[in-house]
Amino acid sequence: MGLSIAAATGLYGVSFGALAVAAGLSVGQAMALSLLMFTGGSQFAFIGVIAGGGAPTAALGAAALLGVRNAVYAMQMNHMLQPRGWRIWLAAQVTIDESTATAAGQTDRAEQGRGFWVAGLGIFVLWNVFTFVGAWLGDALGDPRRWGLDGAAVAAFLGLLWPRLRQREPVALAVLSGVVTALALPELPPGLPILVAAAVGAAWGWWVPDRAAATAGAEGAAP
Repeated sequence: MGLSIAAATGLYGVSFGALAVAAGLSVGQAMALSLLMFTGGSQFAFIGVIAGGGAPTAALGAAALLGVRNAVYAMQMNHMLQPRGWRIWLAAQVTIDESTATAAGQTDRAEQGRGFWVAGLGIFVLWNVFTFVGAWLGDALGDPRRWGLDGAAVAAFLGLLWPRLRQREPVALAVLSGVVTALALPELPPGLPILVAAAVGAAWGWWVPDRAAATAGAEGAAP
């Protein structure tokens, strides 16, 4: 699973490279973003602001806002994988949506670690390779969105999500998050709808278990 996620997501780096150059960045600047920032949502937000004529500081602010979720992922992965030494720094660099989802989708501890590292390192390598390809070829690719590579990344995520949709609660949460995202897409800047959907998921996780516990307590107290 980690390899397929890496391949599907890494190929999408072509789109980033081409769009980054179209927004006015050099090949070196596009590569620096992929090597150092390495989080797709933040990178696309950055070049979106630049392409729209925004200041670099505004672009960095938008990218940082979207990158907040990776800090949450890092806490989860640190608890799950417990990396030590230099692996802590490497894990921090490759903690992204896909590596976190791949690890969280496993039940065996060894498979969690394998899924995280294969997906994370695989995407890092391929994302940077294809960022260079997209940036170097530039206009020769035409509009990179017509290649449907964004669809490949979405399909990879659905492959991770599908095995978890076995009970009514995960299905209900997935549908609710999808509806919220669809409603937010026309109204919010790129990347923010995902944060809104994540907030909905966090609220669900806080409210639904508490409500269920309260209901169970009330039933237990009934004569």
